[in-house]
Amino acid sequence: MGGRTLMYVAVYCGSLATVPQTYVDIAAEVGRQIAARGWNLVWGGGQTSMMGAVAREARAGGASTYGVIPKGLATREIADEDSTELHVVDTMRERKRMMDEKADAFLTLPGGIGTAEEFFEVWTAGVLGMHGKPVVLLDVDDHYKGLVAWLTELRDKGFVSHAALDSLVVTEDVSAALDACLR
Repeated sequence: MGGRTLMYVAVYCGSLATVPQTYVDIAAEVGRQIAARGWNLVWGGGQTSMMGAVAREARAGGASTYGVIPKGLATREIADEDSTELHVVDTMRERKRMMDEKADAFLTLPGGIGTAEEFFEVWTAGVLGMHGKPVVLLDVDDHYKGLVAWLTELRDKGFVSHAALDSLVVTEDVSAALDACLR
């Protein structure tokens, strides 16, 4: 994709220690499957919770990890010094820009408001034609069921186009989510 021989998948996910272990395990599985496909990870550069699990497992399987973390979060999310490349930046906007530029696809795992904000930004940019990269939502355990229902309601009311909603891939399966990163 993008003329590159290597695939870089940006993963957005939860970083709080209070996240249930089942979600941390899902993030670890995503990391394992990224590595098994010979791909590389782009992520927020932290070691905590789901964020740390996806990176550790990707690296353990031989994937390169490209982390971008703002200075203000380097202590809170514990900057991952084991990353293949770790960029410490000044702002969240810089973080997102660098991740957007490096990634060939965007995969959103369960997360909170920060994850949702990152998801909405890349999905909106794709809908507006600012990039042509796949945007995938991994909806395990119906984590995003309410969000998807709301987006469907917005489409039905005319606030979201059919094309916009159709451009978003929503799946409950890790392998299917990663397959969708190639579309």
